[in-house]
Amino acid sequence: MSECRPSLSQPAVLWHRHGMNAPPAMSPIRILVDGDACPVKDEVYKVAWRHEIHVVVVSNSPFRVPVHPLVRRVVVDGGFDAADDWIAAEASPRCVVVTADILLADRCLKTGAVVLSGNGKPFTANSIGGQIATRAIMADLRAGGDVIGGPAPFSKADRSRFLSALDEALVRLKRG
Repeated sequence: MSECRPSLSQPAVLWHRHGMNAPPAMSPIRILVDGDACPVKDEVYKVAWRHEIHVVVVSNSPFRVPVHPLVRRVVVDGGFDAADDWIAAEASPRCVVVTADILLADRCLKTGAVVLSGNGKPFTANSIGGQIATRAIMADLRAGGDVIGGPAPFSKADRSRFLSALDEALVRLKRG
């Protein structure tokens, strides 16, 4: 009887189950979550478990995450952007990053990561410049004392769009 070992075409998670390191081109897909203000953490866990993908939730303060072998919590010490710095350093082309932070999204896009906002809208290389410019204009207006509205309340449609976008991103990464 032959030994059951993963082939090069199998997902990296199977390599790890067999106690082997995945080949460099087969590094495991991960989801990195900017956890402090993420409204879709539960959705991330559900999709990740279905796809058998590791999730790393990064935050500046501790909070509860599910006890599950695919979920890891990282609490960073340090300055205001410490969680962002950790995520940006870990992001890679085999990662999906979930964040509402436009500047973090820009940093992660530069690593080749797929970046999604909590409402399921992707950050892309083509759109990030305009989003950064809009962010700067809004900050200037707020600093000048102008009263401006915030984002629309998070809706069921946002949650549904996020679930679809995350699922699609993971399927694309798995296909290579």
